[in-house]
Amino acid sequence: MDNKTATSAEALEADAIPRIHEIHVDPTKCAPDASAIKPQKTPKSAARWAYERLILYIQNFEKQLDNEHEVAMGFAGDSSGVIKIEGMGYYDPDIITFYGSDPSGAKTQLIQHVSQLSVKLRAHPKMVETAEPERIGFRLAADLDNADATS
Repeated sequence: MDNKTATSAEALEADAIPRIHEIHVDPTKCAPDASAIKPQKTPKSAARWAYERLILYIQNFEKQLDNEHEVAMGFAGDSSGVIKIEGMGYYDPDIITFYGSDPSGAKTQLIQHVSQLSVKLRAHPKMVETAEPERIGFRLAADLDNADATS
């Protein structure tokens, strides 16, 4: 922080960025590097924090997939099944939105409060035969970088 006094939210944000700790039998499957989350001049909402960290987890998951699979997600305690992730967003201060399609191809949107967030990432066979799988995590991160550059 500069020479100014930090608010409690700013102190918590600055303190939270570098801390991810996971152990896995295969170290390449651990959590993404938290340094990819860039600090902002203004405090981030709970929705923005969740959005940014979900992007990192989705990217890390996609790096482990072969060309025959794409990332899909399910929700703990929910019987709605699995959806292919085609988009994601947030609505400050506390809403995360997921866009996608289910295995039958039906368009799906989930709007969820960050306090209820519980996402299960799954490898799902590509729904459409294409040479390359769609990788939404990298598009989300690129958009986030563009948004940070303009703010």
